[in-house]
Amino acid sequence: MKFKFEKLIIWQKAMELGESINSMANGFPAAEKYNLSSQIRRAADSIALNISEGSTGQSDAEQIRFIGYAIRSVAEVVTCLHKAKLRKYITSDQFNYHYEECFNLMNMTIAFKKGINKIQ
Repeated sequence: MKFKFEKLIIWQKAMELGESINSMANGFPAAEKYNLSSQIRRAADSIALNISEGSTGQSDAEQIRFIGYAIRSVAEVVTCLHKAKLRKYITSDQFNYHYEECFNLMNMTIAFKKGINKIQ
């Protein structure tokens, strides 16, 4: 691995979550193609994108800002999961699996952000 963000477990987990959410969203109704399906995919992909973008910054403050964006994207995915469950696009098992993955990634990302703050 040549980029430092590729070594980050939070980036690796975010990449896995993005792919899992993408596969799940394939099962949404066609009417949701440009709505919830698109939104949850973009939010899930945004997590890893922001982690990597923040790692290329010139300062810890910039990395903290992008990690904050990643955290907000996790929250957005969780909200989309709730919408998908309410609309009966996903099963309770699918919801629970992805919810747990989001919960764990959120906690890991917050801890990572706090670690950057301690360095300053």
